[in-house]
Amino acid sequence: MALASDLKPVLPQPGRPLYFAVQDSVRAAVDGGFFQPGQRLPSTKALSNTLDVSLVTVHRALQDLVASGVLRRGQGKGTFVHEDYAARAATTHGQRFGLVVHAESSLADFYHGHLLEGVRRGAETVGADLVILRFGEDWRRECSGFLYVNPMEDQLRRSPWFGKSANRAGRGSRASGDATTRPPAVVVGASFDVPEIVAIDCENLNLGQQAVEHLQQLGHTRIGYVGGTSAIANNRDRWIGFEKACRVMESPVDERMVLRSASWRLEGAEQSDLLAVLGRRDRPTAVFAAGYYFALDVYSAAARLGLSIPGDLSVIAVDDPPSAAHLSPGLTTLRQPLEEMGRLAASTLFSMISNPSGPHANTLLRASLIQRGSTAPPRA
Repeated sequence: MALASDLKPVLPQPGRPLYFAVQDSVRAAVDGGFFQPGQRLPSTKALSNTLDVSLVTVHRALQDLVASGVLRRGQGKGTFVHEDYAARAATTHGQRFGLVVHAESSLADFYHGHLLEGVRRGAETVGADLVILRFGEDWRRECSGFLYVNPMEDQLRRSPWFGKSANRAGRGSRASGDATTRPPAVVVGASFDVPEIVAIDCENLNLGQQAVEHLQQLGHTRIGYVGGTSAIANNRDRWIGFEKACRVMESPVDERMVLRSASWRLEGAEQSDLLAVLGRRDRPTAVFAAGYYFALDVYSAAARLGLSIPGDLSVIAVDDPPSAAHLSPGLTTLRQPLEEMGRLAASTLFSMISNPSGPHANTLLRASLIQRGSTAPPRA
């Protein structure tokens, strides 16, 4: 590692993105004391000129250093060395967790924001550094373990960094691409019936069951479902829980009242399909929206059809962002313990690294029912 004061043009390295070299150079300057805690860094343009790389490369490098807690951004003020970084570095166990996310994920949305805040706090508690990666992106082979955020099973199978191994990397070790030296991994926000996967998740089967039980206790028997594709484990399990609860309570699922979207909300023709479902004479009297944005689609469709919520249509959904309480009426939701899931995932990964041999089981947490004005008994 170069001297911290020796900020010089960075050189490309075969098979490694250039922004990693920029990250190394800036982190070295921070670790060596050239940039002090709280100090404002030179502008992106100045760093671009000094390091002889593009503005885009510098921006990406700084973005990841902010995400891992080395730097912080002040709105309209610039980029600064995080005041807490030195203290965290002093207590680190020499481990770095790779946080693997979908390329299309928005880290600013409610679900990912709260889940990742829990991961950050958990990693800070055990003194581990975090670096955000895309699937298969750990070019530096420096992560002690990986946290996969809400992946699909086929993505895990394609990732060269996923899975248990006969010889896991221990404390401070660095991963290689060889199958016998892959470091441990934890999936957070999804669960699979696969032995080698250690998962921390909400009990999604129970989410579907809780929704049906709540609606049936109010007297509903014609219950619709709006959710996502079963390619994602969470969507699959919510549907299975919903269907099972309907069967147990002798309210069979009417396929004419079911909409399954390939996306995280209804688009185009799917919105028209929802209008058709809710416009029928024998429409559902209640809907389980298996995601917050699906609930917004149901609210919108009900308004267009002149249906009142909950008078004509009760709605219950998953996730409880602050806006849920401010809808008209306030939305009844199943609140997932997202931050707790994130903290537990980080501590589980730390335990797997520190004690590879023993026992590490899946943990499923339960959601809480938050009752508001969107659910009520059906009209006689």
